[in-house]
Amino acid sequence: MRNKNACELCTLAITHDIEITGGLCVVLLGSGILAVPLTCPLSLLFLSFPQRPGHPHLPASSYTNMLDKIQFTGPHIRKDRNRGSSRFNISRNREIQKLPPLKDASVANREELFVQKIRQCCVIFDFNLDPLSDLKYKEVKRAAITELVEFMTSQRGVITELIYPEAVAMFSHNAFRALPPSTNPSGAEFDPEEDEPTLESSWPHLQLIYEFFLRFLESQDFQPSIAKKHIDPKFVIQLLSLFDSEDPRERDMLKTTLHRIYGKFLGLRAHIRKQISNIFYRFIYETEKHNGVAELLEILGSIINGFALPLKDEHKQFLQRVLIPLHKVRSLSCYHPQLAYCVVQFLEKDPSLTESVVMGLLKYWPKVHSPKEVMFLNELEEILDVMEPVEFVKVQQSLFRQIARCISSPHFQVAERALYYWSNDYVMSLVSDNCQTLFPIILPPLFRHSKAHWNKTIHGLIYNAIKTFMDMNQKMFEICNAKYEEQLKQQEAHIAEREEAWSQVEKLAIQSPHYHKLARPEVITAPMVFPRIEPMETVPERLNLPPREPQEVGPSIPEGVGPGVPEGAEPERQMEVGTSESGASSSPVGEGGGAEGTTVTTEGGGEGVIHNVEEGEQEMGNPKASLLIRRKSALPQDFETATALHQYQTKDKILPAADET
Repeated sequence: MRNKNACELCTLAITHDIEITGGLCVVLLGSGILAVPLTCPLSLLFLSFPQRPGHPHLPASSYTNMLDKIQFTGPHIRKDRNRGSSRFNISRNREIQKLPPLKDASVANREELFVQKIRQCCVIFDFNLDPLSDLKYKEVKRAAITELVEFMTSQRGVITELIYPEAVAMFSHNAFRALPPSTNPSGAEFDPEEDEPTLESSWPHLQLIYEFFLRFLESQDFQPSIAKKHIDPKFVIQLLSLFDSEDPRERDMLKTTLHRIYGKFLGLRAHIRKQISNIFYRFIYETEKHNGVAELLEILGSIINGFALPLKDEHKQFLQRVLIPLHKVRSLSCYHPQLAYCVVQFLEKDPSLTESVVMGLLKYWPKVHSPKEVMFLNELEEILDVMEPVEFVKVQQSLFRQIARCISSPHFQVAERALYYWSNDYVMSLVSDNCQTLFPIILPPLFRHSKAHWNKTIHGLIYNAIKTFMDMNQKMFEICNAKYEEQLKQQEAHIAEREEAWSQVEKLAIQSPHYHKLARPEVITAPMVFPRIEPMETVPERLNLPPREPQEVGPSIPEGVGPGVPEGAEPERQMEVGTSESGASSSPVGEGGGAEGTTVTTEGGGEGVIHNVEEGEQEMGNPKASLLIRRKSALPQDFETATALHQYQTKDKILPAADET
């Protein structure tokens, strides 16, 4: 086809089929396929001709097979990750006609026209696979929804009994759908400030649907007694399932919608709380993945604020079984402010719950996740701000032991946040009233880390805290300081006694006649000296075992070389063992200082080996000849292990070779 000019191509285009696929203008010919990019001027010429319904020489099934064989060299266009793809049930008949405006209709026909426009808005369009399709009819639907919202807001007496089922049905058709799989990182990996949320592609129309339904619920003509036939528990369950949407705009509209339903329908309140609890149970104990936990907790915060006193047992169980366990989920950072607000609201309603809440927080206190520990400290200070002095006495010891551990934390943000507690006037008043109990808990970590902490900012905060406590109660401060110094002296004395006891044990062990027979080489040698590992060929000779067939082994480890012994350095000499109490004496070291080492004859007739270091010194004298090899551990030198190593045979020796069979 390269030799044909434009006129011949035009003739072919007139007499053959033209299809558009993959950015190409494909002309189906009798002898093959001509593919022209849409950017080429010839493609515009081809598209100007009418297309034929079929090809006279090719069957209908051949078109697809031929098109599949085309190798498209253009770049693949990937769908934007930040666009959702909810599974809507696309309507078959999407050709809707524009109806006359409501303001021009007569009062008698206004209700019927209002219902017709609502039914037009029940038509579902495709915003995912083909967002540019049906643009004309999408605009008709958008204009109809906008007109309904404006008319309902400005006019009175619009919502009649006939409107209730139509309005609820329109919202159900448009909003209730199968949500797409989650594409956002889960748990602590998702950062709302850094990661872009996934947006719903159909939001331009979906937003208007939510606005219409909110105006419907907030209208002065709205009667819950009539609407409860259509807004039932099933409707609430479907509405709550949408809170898992990844689009934050939709979750915000859902939050407002659910709050309006909770306020309007008294009979659905218990059902709504129960379903929210079920969502949290599944989130805590099963999936740990849900996008709408923060919004649901925000709704619960306003619900808890309206609880009547005294609190029901149902509400107290919700605090213990739902809100407190929510602290252990890994993605706590996504909803912690809302969760802390709910907990504080409960304590303001009923201060007697303070002990159970504080002990629950201490139960789930993070051990290795420092950012989460900072969040716990923030929430704990909010709880202290509303804590009654009577309730504080019940939890003060457990609470301030945890704060003392946070002060001792090597993570400077944790220690810094704990030290900021002393800037809170109410907390300091609680400490001042209970200083005899709290000073012995708080002051030791402050004394210990006043100079030992690695961060200089922590040093300054600790200094300010010590000065504050000194001014608070100087007498108690001096008592605690004296006790701390006494504890330091006791610790030093205890360490010295322990070292002396171990030295006595070591001396008694060396005097034992079985010491050199049973002790490991690293115990016999001086501290920080690594024993030389003998080749396995010398073990049978030393232990009077039958000789073993030679095997291929790796490179030998030079004597005196090991972890902690740099190349070229002189290793420490090992301790000399003299005559034991039982009369057993050690033979002198050979002049050559060979690999056999010093043999020690014990009372039981056994032989122990103290490796000579001189050979290692000779090898270490030549840095180029020695290799610096890092060993994780020395080979065992006791009799049983050496015998087991000698008697071990590989499978190659036991099983016959393949060529022999």
